[in-house]
Amino acid sequence: MNNKHSDEDLTNQLHSPGWRLTDDQTQQAVTGTLNDVLVESHSRKSRGEHPGRIQKIVTTIELDMIQIEQLWRYLGLPTI
Repeated sequence: MNNKHSDEDLTNQLHSPGWRLTDDQTQQAVTGTLNDVLVESHSRKSRGEHPGRIQKIVTTIELDMIQIEQLWRYLGLPTI
């Protein structure tokens, strides 16, 4: 695993949203802040389960103006 984050960087992100804890065995995922998924991971480990894998959810979607206007129309919003 290629760890790009320093301990300080991760500590600063404890309350940032966009993290997911996955478990390959049970397919149960938990999402939330880094703190949320760390607490759940610790809980799993204390129950004797695999602590899972923590991932940062990264999604980037860029919409052009035509796509935005089409979505406005779909939502019933007037286009200006």
